[in-house]
Amino acid sequence: MAAAYPTAAALPPRRAAPPFLPPSPSPRLSWSASIAHSRVPPPPHLAFSPPPVPSNRPSLVVRAAWTRRSRREAEERPNRKSWKQRTDMYMRPFLLNVFFSKRFVHAKVVHRGTSKVISVASTNAKDLRNTLPSLIDENACRTIGRLIAERAMDADVFAMSYEPKKNERIEGKLGIVIDTIKEHGIIFV
Repeated sequence: MAAAYPTAAALPPRRAAPPFLPPSPSPRLSWSASIAHSRVPPPPHLAFSPPPVPSNRPSLVVRAAWTRRSRREAEERPNRKSWKQRTDMYMRPFLLNVFFSKRFVHAKVVHRGTSKVISVASTNAKDLRNTLPSLIDENACRTIGRLIAERAMDADVFAMSYEPKKNERIEGKLGIVIDTIKEHGIIFV
């Protein structure tokens, strides 16, 4: 009965490696043996091209994960939260809340997930009320920013965020509070 497999004498002779391939150190097979080695450049339609330059035309492709939902989508599923609404609490867990009344300046840092208050400072506190000449001026805002930064760092919070309300600018007294917090080592994300 003849063998089902060809013998060594029946195999064709082995050819030498092409000149553009580097000599292989061992005849073992590896994952890289399955990759075709070629020094010929790819055709132009397969070559790497830089990303397209954005134009003024509206695109049908969503470019960021932080997009708001369209009106139609909101009408179809009114109770569905957007991606940002679902993940922002975990991406930026500590939120700064600043309130300016006619007589006082209040600020606190809250953990969004647990609603736990991390640090609080107010010019209505007994020690500040008796030491500050004015409870609503720029010097009071600097003091509140310094206290918030120190108390947050004591609670191991080194990064927080501030979400301005609609049509609110970060300037004036609010800007002073936030800048003072940044100067004392807190990162705003």
